[in-house]
Amino acid sequence: MRYKPGKHRLPPFTGYGIMLVDKPILWTSFDVVNFVRNRFNVPKVGHCGTLDPAATGLLVLVLGKFTSYSEKLSGEDKCYEADMLLGVETSSGDIDGEVTSRKDPSQITEELLRSTLAGFIGEQMQTPPMVSAVKVDGKKLYDLARKGIEVERQAKPIVIHSLDITECDLPRCKFTLNCSKGTYVRTLCSDAGKKLGVGAMLTNLRRTRSGKFDIANALTIEQIRAFSQEDLGAYLARGLTLLMKG
Repeated sequence: MRYKPGKHRLPPFTGYGIMLVDKPILWTSFDVVNFVRNRFNVPKVGHCGTLDPAATGLLVLVLGKFTSYSEKLSGEDKCYEADMLLGVETSSGDIDGEVTSRKDPSQITEELLRSTLAGFIGEQMQTPPMVSAVKVDGKKLYDLARKGIEVERQAKPIVIHSLDITECDLPRCKFTLNCSKGTYVRTLCSDAGKKLGVGAMLTNLRRTRSGKFDIANALTIEQIRAFSQEDLGAYLARGLTLLMKG
């Protein structure tokens, strides 16, 4: 829905602050921004770190004059819960892409998987996937990918602070990840699959933390729908108080 402030039933919302949202699956990050903007007639809303439509979890929104903090907050470390499937590769590295390869992963042991994933901990260079919002010559990679165009991408420095397998039921495993901004978890899965020689894909991703903000404090879309402008103002005021204390 296009935002039309002049025709909105509510007056422009003049409050400001940070809103934590638990993004549902199939919503884009912009869908969430647009929802809040239209729901409350907020002239300025931004987000601090994109989540793919297939991913869920913490999306940090900045409202009003707090949009000036977007770049700073986007640069903070992130935590994720992820599911990986061995033996399958896709064009996007996750479930949204077309299957490009299938191999038998039965020879992969849990010990080998753990040691391989442990090898990704630390500073490294990672090449962004074609299906991403990274720009090359002013064009977003996912726009080029939709046209069947693949271009050379420049690897970027990232840091994996920790990577822990929480459940292993081969050929599937679940892990938690603490990493720097700009880390693509589907690329991490793909790279791990290549090292193992069988391929791998990301099947589920949930962001649980961004900087000091935790998913436990995030609002669902249903909770936001029940808010009035006054409720939103009170929510932002409480958040600003906590930020100042922190």
